Order: sequence, then structure tokens, then C-alpha cells
Amino acid sequence: MASKSGISRMFSALWGSINFTRKLIINLLFFGILIVVIIALSADKEQFTVPASSALVLNLSGNIVEQKQIVNPLDDLMMQASGAPEQPAETLLSDVLMVLDAAKQDSRIKAVVLDLQQLSGAGVNKLEAIGDKLNQIKAAGKPVYAIGDYYTKNQYYLASYADEVILHPMGFVLLDGFSNYRLYYKSALEKLKVSTHVFRVGTYKSFVEPYIRDDMSDAAKTANQEWLSRLWHIYKTDVAKRRNIDLKNFDEELSVFSEKFEQSNYDFAQYALNNHWVDSLKTREEVEQTIANVVGWTDNKRSYNQVNFQQYLGLSKPLFNQNTENQVAIIVASGNILDGKQQPGTVGGDSTAKLLEKARLNDKVKAVVLRIDSPGGSAFASEVIRREIDLLQAANKPVIASMSSVAASGGYWIASSADEIWAHPTTITGSIGVFGMLMTFENTLDYLGIHTDGVSTTEWPPLTPTIALDERVGQILQKSTERAYQRFLQLVSEHRNMTLEDADKIAQGRVWIGEQAFGLGLVDKLGNLNQAVESAADLAGLDQFSTTLIEQELSPQQQLIKEIFGQVSSWASSSPEIKVETALQKQINKVVKDYNELSQWNDPKGHYALCVACSLE
Repeated sequence: MASKSGISRMFSALWGSINFTRKLIINLLFFGILIVVIIALSADKEQFTVPASSALVLNLSGNIVEQKQIVNPLDDLMMQASGAPEQPAETLLSDVLMVLDAAKQDSRIKAVVLDLQQLSGAGVNKLEAIGDKLNQIKAAGKPVYAIGDYYTKNQYYLASYADEVILHPMGFVLLDGFSNYRLYYKSALEKLKVSTHVFRVGTYKSFVEPYIRDDMSDAAKTANQEWLSRLWHIYKTDVAKRRNIDLKNFDEELSVFSEKFEQSNYDFAQYALNNHWVDSLKTREEVEQTIANVVGWTDNKRSYNQVNFQQYLGLSKPLFNQNTENQVAIIVASGNILDGKQQPGTVGGDSTAKLLEKARLNDKVKAVVLRIDSPGGSAFASEVIRREIDLLQAANKPVIASMSSVAASGGYWIASSADEIWAHPTTITGSIGVFGMLMTFENTLDYLGIHTDGVSTTEWPPLTPTIALDERVGQILQKSTERAYQRFLQLVSEHRNMTLEDADKIAQGRVWIGEQAFGLGLVDKLGNLNQAVESAADLAGLDQFSTTLIEQELSPQQQLIKEIFGQVSSWASSSPEIKVETALQKQINKVVKDYNELSQWNDPKGHYALCVACSLE
């Protein structure tokens, strides 16, 4: 008994220590967050005061998006504390455009500085929208400088709008073209004895290829090479025009690059200068002096007068005015399409349909623009959303589908019945096809000595990963997938004024960019969001109107957290930490992304209209 009592006391003491440590960590986190919030809220307001002569530093972070994903800041902090990968940073395109509109009219802003080192991803259409605003700022007599230790493709496309592109003498410009590479798992799945069952329609519907092949099919290579080449040509043409250089300055052939690189004494920065990609090579101190010559130094002479993006965003006025009687509603559908109610940053069949319903029931809303930035997903959820467009039209409210960087597969499905479909020339769209996939692990489990057995009242076996798929059930699932594809074709045929045969020729899961889709009749007009809004107003017969953004409403608790951490973000962003993803981290994250995507699929019938060839590198 004494021994048992001693053991009991030992475990009791151990648990007490663990519990104390747990509470201590939680309290430290809580009070740490509280201190940061108090400091942020009580910080000297002078830091948000724009100097009389100042530069707006456009230090954009992460991906430029149409809609941010909802991330609980406390969860994000816990993930960081545990060493888990951080949620990629996101910057709203509308916020950037609003800030630049304000800067153009602000007499205190004498110049704009593009500091793009933390910009990781953005569609060409989004960068062009920002670039158009930069052109307006230059037209107002305010110089634009691009500064960087290096420039990636996305960063350089935006930098090419600047009056002067400055590169660090030890830096580089990497214009290696567009590519589309994926990881392939067939051999790995075979070694793990996983049975992969695929049901698909469409010669070019290549989403499932990584699970049934070890390489990209010839059909997928042909289609991908074509639209990537067209997109790269647009990129080169745009940049060459702004930089007043020849298309030959983009050296796709390594032999040509090697010759020029030798002439530059094997110096990447000098190569960029010789190739007229940049205007000057300057150290950070020289950059500071260049801009200070325009806007002046701070009192302590440590930096030129400046206000960064987050600080200036807090001072800018919102774009949307909801007070007029005649409104054009903008609803954003951004991210993968999943069934049910989803958080912003993911398109939920029910939640996005609810936003469209809200516009339908609002008497002030006379027309709707559905802004799509999605590679697709659940076919069922896509149809739930599309049906709401029918109901809006029945209520005499025209609907315009405005495609952003990507509106493919399910993204095209939800656009198909709109009164007009607008796309940017570089929008990735099409991919009209349907697939389903089921993985079963009966052989894997058998190898481990684990088996599944039981009885049923019908011939239908349970569709579970632990039981082999009955061949007859597989045939049923394939026919069901073919029927879903026919439904997709009927929508395209009906609303695009095509025969089923003509629709099928340009479908088959093939990816097109906007300018191609326009020529094929999949898109009505080429243009940006503002033009789509104007067209919606015209269709509704509106001479005077305002725009209103309809989005999911936050709970009071979510709103409080957003406001608090928004202020903390603004306060802390004056000296952001630059984090660079290593090549190995990038590949590991690809595997995690593939797994997460598979685990999210929730279509009731397992039918997916999803384009993964739509991602760029």
C-alpha cells in the first residue's frame, strides 16, 4: 500500500507540474498579447501622421488577393509557438487600389516607393490594376521608384511601371518564364499498396494525373505549354513596352544568356543593368539619398520621410458607399469551391449562395457583379451558387461575372449563366470537365494484418477506404461523372449559344487564357472589374449608382479581434521581418498542400470541376 501511495503521490506531483506549466504558458501568451495590444493602442499617434513632404512606401506582403482568408489571430500565434508553418500573408487588391487613389490626391505624398521584397504572388491582372493606378500617380507629377535587393517575375512586372527601377549591386532579376510543375505520387501509392480509382471526363482534365501517373501526359503538356506561352508573351510584351526594350531582352535560351552573362563579368546585377531591366545599381544608403532628395529627411536623419502601406491604409477612406438607392452589388467568390458554409477565402456553396440571395432580396441592389477568383471544386456547390444567378435574373437584376486571375472549372460553372462574362486577357479559365477520385487502402491494411468484414442488407458495399471498390460500383460512378459533364456542357451550350458538339470541342478539361476564351466565345468581353461594374449598371438602366460590397458579416467577437489585431498589424508593420521560403520548404509545402486539398473535398456525389493546372510558378 505504501508503494502504491508513493506512486500515486509521484503521478499527482507530476500532473501538478504539467498543469502548472500549461497554465503558465497560456497566461504568458495571454498577457504577452495584451501587452502588445496595449502598446499598439496607446502608441504615440504621431507615427500615423503623414509628414508634409513624404513618400508612400508600397511594401506589399504575401499574395495579392480578391478576398482574404479568415484566420483567427490567436490560433495563428499558437501555430507559430508550436513551430507549425505560418499562414501565408495576404494583401487585398481593393486595399492597394484605395491607398493609391488616396495618395494621388494627397498633397503630402510627393513620391511612391515600390518595396516589393515580401510580395510573393499575384495574377498579372491584379498587378496591371495596381500599375494603372501608378500610371495615374505619375501623371499627377509624382515619381515612382522601385527598389529591391532582387526581383522575381511578379515583383518585376509591377516594378516595370516605375520611373526608375533600382537594384542592389549584389542583387539579381529573375525572369525565368512561367511554368507548371506538379509532384506525382503513382509509384509511392503503389509502394504503399493504395488502390486509386479515377472517374473523369475530358482529355485534358489532368487533376488526377499525379495519382495515376509518374509524369505529365502528352495531352496535358501540349495544352499547358500553349496557354503558358501565350501568358508569357503577354507578360514580355507589357514589360518591354513600359521599359522601352526589345523582346529579345528576355533570354529564354540559356546559350544566349550565358554569352551575355560572360560579357557582364558573371555579375547578375550588371547583367540586369546591361539588359536594361533596371536603370541603376545602388546600395541601400544610395537609395535612401535618392528618395530623400525628393521628400526630405526625417528629423533624426535616419531615413527619408515616409509612410508605409499599412499605416496609410488606416488613413484612407473606404471605396464603397451604401447610402444611395441604386446600387451595384459586388460579391467575391475567391478560393476553392466547397460544399456547405465556408469562411471567406473559400467559396462555400451555401455561404456564397446566401450572399447572392441577400443581393436579390435587397431592393436597393439593382445589379450584381460576381467577382470570381477560383480554380473550382465541388460541382454540387457550383450548381447551388449558379442557381442563385438564375433567381437574380428572374428578379430582373442583371448579373455580370467578372473573372480575376483564375475562373476555371467550377469557377467557370458559376459564371456560365451570367448575363455577361468579363475576363482579363490573362485570366486562366475554361477547364470545363468533371472528375471523381476514390482511394482505398485494403491492400495496405492487409499488409499490416488489418481487415474489414461484415454484412449488409443490399448488394451495395459501403464506400469506405478500407474495402476494395466493387467493379460494378466503379462503373456506376463513372457514368455518374459522365452525366455531370453533360450537365456542364448543357450549361455552356445554352448560355454561350453553342451546340453541344461545339461546346465539347473547347471543353474536355482544356485550359485557356482570357484572350483565347474570348475568341472561342467562352467570354463576352475583355476588361477589368470597374468596366464590369459599369456594364452591370448599363444593363440595369442606371445613370447614377454606387457600389456596395456584400460579404459575410463578422460576429461581434470576430470584429473586435479584427480591429485589435488590425491595429497591431499596422503598428508592427513599420519594420516587417522578411521571410524567404527555401526550395526544400517549398516542395514540402507542396506535398502538404496536395494532402490538405484532398482532405477538404466534400462534394456529396464526389464530382469535382477543379483546375490545378491553373497554378503558376
